[in-house]
Amino acid sequence: MPAEASFEGPEGSRVLEGKCGCGTVRFRVADEFLYAQNCHCSQCRAATGSAFKPFAGIEREKLEVTDGAGSLLVFGEEDLNDTRCATCGSLLFSVVRDGAYVHVALGSLVDAPSLRPTGHIFVGSKAPWFEITDDLPQFGEYAS
Repeated sequence: MPAEASFEGPEGSRVLEGKCGCGTVRFRVADEFLYAQNCHCSQCRAATGSAFKPFAGIEREKLEVTDGAGSLLVFGEEDLNDTRCATCGSLLFSVVRDGAYVHVALGSLVDAPSLRPTGHIFVGSKAPWFEITDDLPQFGEYAS
């Protein structure tokens, strides 16, 4: 589904579609992200197999798995985990902050979100072989 195909949710809010690489798991999330960052911490680098994880944070109840809920592979606890597709392994989202929020992996979205990453966090532990070349603010740990 192309980026223009997102639909409206309750009260006219825009809703984005997301999915794993193989299409087994699909989800919807409100386009109401509170923050978006590029995380360079060692856990996010390991989870993605890349230099950083672009993600956007939102209240957990604003994300709904619409297909493939039985194919979710959860690494961690109910209130702190990485959630993947058990079939293809795609990272979909991470449950954080005592289970109240999810960090949606931006690469899992089919539709373009309104909010783009506004900075780089945990650059103090970024991959030594990666150079940040954009002008976004950089933070040694969490954004302040």
